[in-house]
Amino acid sequence: MPDVLLESRLPFPCRRGKVRDVYDLDEALLIVATDRISAFDCVLPTGIPDKGRVLTRLSNWWFARTGGIIANHLIATDVTDFPRAARSFADQLIGRSVLVKKTRVIPIECVARGYLAGSGWKEYQQSGTVCGQKLPRGLKQCAKLPAPIFTPANKAETGHDENISFEETARRIGEPLAAKLRNTTIALYDQAAKTAAERGILLADTKFEFGQLPGGEVILIDEILTPDSSRFWNAADYAPGRDQQSFDKQFVRDYLERSSWNKSPPAPPLPDDVVAGTRDRYVKAFECLTQSKW
Repeated sequence: MPDVLLESRLPFPCRRGKVRDVYDLDEALLIVATDRISAFDCVLPTGIPDKGRVLTRLSNWWFARTGGIIANHLIATDVTDFPRAARSFADQLIGRSVLVKKTRVIPIECVARGYLAGSGWKEYQQSGTVCGQKLPRGLKQCAKLPAPIFTPANKAETGHDENISFEETARRIGEPLAAKLRNTTIALYDQAAKTAAERGILLADTKFEFGQLPGGEVILIDEILTPDSSRFWNAADYAPGRDQQSFDKQFVRDYLERSSWNKSPPAPPLPDDVVAGTRDRYVKAFECLTQSKW
């Protein structure tokens, strides 16, 4: 199995997220997708081979197909087009890095849900709502919603993101910007869900992040529509009322739920079969969506 990259080492100011290392190159940012994987807000000590490359290639594939809805942060995706100082580290960067515009990050996770799963399903069982939005009674686990819904969350630097209402979003960032994020999120979801369905995959839910350029223009940033940021289900196996066959990191979450881990750091290492199974699911998502071999 290929080697994993758990930490990139470049001589630039760096901020490490759960999965990505972000370097400040003065005029732009260099984002490196490592093979780290997180679950329940903890970074696991075991990496998933090729994961960073899958995330990068799949995000770039989607960015190229969503430009008609909103511009994105990409400047360059080929290492040969990066600044000279970064090109010296091509062995760490090829296939897993992008050069992007600097923005003021809007601190809202913009989630679109087309199916009732995850935290949405848990809330619905308790109150019949998702992020305060009333849904029809009697929906089953993983049921398709009458229409996709926008369910924002605050973007926490540490710990859990917290679901918030649209009204709370508008209070925090202003109603015009909140409405733009909602409308753009649903438009992106609609297009992506249609594309995925044509390839035998259901897009249950996904999250987007946005930033503002110095002039105020809102653009799409971070990653989009990957197995890290989305729930992808096998359409051929879909049936409401139960868990679904997925092409995302739910496989890791399920393993951890069965383990004795209490979901507090440090997280336990993953066994070889879970690592291999997770890699297979990420690659399968890439191949099904892009219709190309990994």
